[in-house]
Amino acid sequence: LIWREIVGVVRHSKHYDLSSVGREQAYYPYKQVPATTMFLAIRTQSNPLALAAAVRNKVWAIDSEQPVSQVQLMNQLVSASVSQPRFNLLLLGGFSGIALLLATVGIYGVISYAVSQRSHEIGVRMALGAAGRDVVGMVLGQGLKVAGIGLVIGLFAAIWLTRLLGNMLYGVNPIDAVTYAGVIVLLGGVAAAACSIPALRASRVHPMNTLRQE
Repeated sequence: LIWREIVGVVRHSKHYDLSSVGREQAYYPYKQVPATTMFLAIRTQSNPLALAAAVRNKVWAIDSEQPVSQVQLMNQLVSASVSQPRFNLLLLGGFSGIALLLATVGIYGVISYAVSQRSHEIGVRMALGAAGRDVVGMVLGQGLKVAGIGLVIGLFAAIWLTRLLGNMLYGVNPIDAVTYAGVIVLLGGVAAAACSIPALRASRVHPMNTLRQE
């Protein structure tokens, strides 16, 4: 059993990657516990790489046989440590964009088909005095009702699945109210835009032409 005297306490440091949480760490003097590998971090106001040669010479002045390698910027080191999570999130974002596009086309197709199936009803309504804005409101209400049900189901599913994304988020709460609100507004706007074109087309239906076709 080796006793150590604690001379100070510091905050937890993510030494290897950003996902390391709760890992016990301790700093020992080099003379007591010589390390095979040492890391030297230097903060400067000028170009850090311009000081590489000077730092290397200072190290060699202390120990001429000490190798100095892997000279890189801290931004490069952090970027390399999150390369895999970044790639995963880029793939996830790409698939999400494709899903959003498919959902937009799907909503537009369903509402357009529903409008075409109800063209006779819309013609009768307009012949009885319904205004164009009433028809637009009816079609938009029908489409947004379905989209709203989908958003509620998707919201609960997203909250339930956030535990799968927890290991790819750093310093961000998986259940972030602002993010969820922004996504709901975005998807609601996309659904409204997808429903607006069939709704405007339905409001321009001429009652007599529709009734003649029937």
